[in-house]
Amino acid sequence: MKKWVSLGIIYVAAVFAVFAIATGQNPLASGEMEHNEHTGEHEEMDHSAEEMSSSGEIPAGLKKASDPTFEVGSEAIISADHMPGMDGAVAKISGALDTTVYTVSYTTDDGQEIENHKWVIHEELENPDAAPLEPGTEVVLNAEHMEGMHGTHAEIDSADETTVYMVDFETTDTGEKVQNHKWVTEEELSPAD
Repeated sequence: MKKWVSLGIIYVAAVFAVFAIATGQNPLASGEMEHNEHTGEHEEMDHSAEEMSSSGEIPAGLKKASDPTFEVGSEAIISADHMPGMDGAVAKISGALDTTVYTVSYTTDDGQEIENHKWVIHEELENPDAAPLEPGTEVVLNAEHMEGMHGTHAEIDSADETTVYMVDFETTDTGEKVQNHKWVTEEELSPAD
């Protein structure tokens, strides 16, 4: 009996996932599903402009980029869909920093599995070894990019030494203002000519 119930749950989840992938819409709610571009999975998230914004405070030990492609104060086009309304938005660069950036997978306090979250930087990890950390390394997150993230145990999925940017933008879907969003990488920005 448990086998049939499990198969039924998997079938229903697959139907919802296929619908969401095919239509780009959440079949259960009003647009609060995040598409994970690495796994194709959808995760229920509250990505309001307020949550996408930050105080702009930079973690201790982080160094400003010496020669960033996009200068602080300049504009760029975002080509990343970490959350709804981000892809295609015009961003004003509010910070450019050289560091190691990671994608991480973790489980929130309420049991939600987050895979390949972009991005957490080395300085947002609790007492990490020297950068870059290898994929598979277990870490504790000191970032609060989304609800339920801070203090969770995570696994490093990938690492890249690069320039990361903090950006201000208006969402393309609702026009909400996002301030000091952390983080986008150089590869996720293009000149705003």
